[in-house]
Amino acid sequence: MTAEPLVFRWGIISTGQIATAFVKDLLVDPKTRDVHDVVHKVQVVGSRSVASAEKFINTVAGGDKAIKVYGTYEEVYADKDVDTIYIGTPHTYHYINALDAIKAKKHVLCEKPVTCNSLELKALLDAAKENGVFFMEAVWTRFQPLSLEVKRIIESGALGAPVVLSADLSGDFNINNIPHTHRILDPALGGGALLDLGPYPLVWAIMALFEHPANKLTLPKISGSMLMTPLTNVDSNTSFTLNFDQGDLRAQAVLSCSINAMRITPGVSIRFEKGVIRIQSPIYCPKEFTVQYLNQSGASVREEKRVFEYVGGGWHFQADEVARCVRDGKLESSLWGHNKSLLEMHIFDEVRKQGGYVFPPGIEKVTQ
Repeated sequence: MTAEPLVFRWGIISTGQIATAFVKDLLVDPKTRDVHDVVHKVQVVGSRSVASAEKFINTVAGGDKAIKVYGTYEEVYADKDVDTIYIGTPHTYHYINALDAIKAKKHVLCEKPVTCNSLELKALLDAAKENGVFFMEAVWTRFQPLSLEVKRIIESGALGAPVVLSADLSGDFNINNIPHTHRILDPALGGGALLDLGPYPLVWAIMALFEHPANKLTLPKISGSMLMTPLTNVDSNTSFTLNFDQGDLRAQAVLSCSINAMRITPGVSIRFEKGVIRIQSPIYCPKEFTVQYLNQSGASVREEKRVFEYVGGGWHFQADEVARCVRDGKLESSLWGHNKSLLEMHIFDEVRKQGGYVFPPGIEKVTQ
């Protein structure tokens, strides 16, 4: 007899664009992606007003009257029928929102970047451990089927060792014609390219190089450069290089992000001793990649193309991971564990330091 699937109950914090995408995917029938052990239920939506939460449910969740609405986040944290809190607020609010949820002994899935600095993240992880709750950064790209297949090919050894990875995520935000209070320009919201776009090039370097068995989870050497926009003095263009040479791997990641340029494709290229993997844009949710196999003289001997299709936007795979981890009593994911979020924030701290990007006073809630 087949066991009934786990009904996993979510409390949603924020009613913005990312929360909209996430909730739409929660409502997709899991069987369309061959998931039979988990069913997601939107239990509660919290916003800064009841009206905003009701509008969100009407437009995103089909007006489902079974979903409770709250005009404060605190009421969501306190709701006894919620298993896990999804935090989709701007990243300068992540630390406070996540800490409040953790103190209410709720499991947490927090959008990326998970915090403004590594010290905030360390404080959250200490609090999660103290309260015995699951905590994960919402790096949705890591859980998508294409990413899992790229990982399988890399670690099969068929292409030899990785040598150089190049990844870019850029977007033209029309920065000269938007308000300076827009999230991408406002330093009070941690604006700029690095924190908003940088997690996506970085996740590919972490998957392909940091996680590579030959690297033995050793940390990379970091070199970063930032070009600031005179509009608000946030980074409009950032590049950073990671050298992995402390284990048995010798490889380099060359990563970049911009808020005033269109994205390029392929968005990710990974060169190996015996081939190349090219991943098409958008790199946060790619649907296609090619593998080119090379002979000893560098000539192409075979090329394979892989295309992935599924119902939904790709956000639900991370939700499945959270539900299973909580069901199984885990406090972190094995695919995107705390160590990878800590590495991400360490890299971002160092790139900001080298680039001279200092947040306004009070933005960082933990500084020592």
